[in-house]
Amino acid sequence: MKQKFMKKPIVIEAFQTDKELIIQTLEGPMKASVGDWIITGVRGEQYPCKPDVFERTYQPVSGDTELTSYL
Repeated sequence: MKQKFMKKPIVIEAFQTDKELIIQTLEGPMKASVGDWIITGVRGEQYPCKPDVFERTYQPVSGDTELTSYL
């Protein structure tokens, strides 16, 4: 039976790259293009994210906000 799920709210760190990069991800090397966001996940892993997906998925938080602020 299919079920619906929602992502847990987490606070991530990210930066938008102004040059092409090769990012070492858990799945191996991945290319990040100009404008992609480089996300650092909860275990310190990094991965690229296209700008349109990033904008639909994440919103800015203030200062040193931790996850507990949103629970």
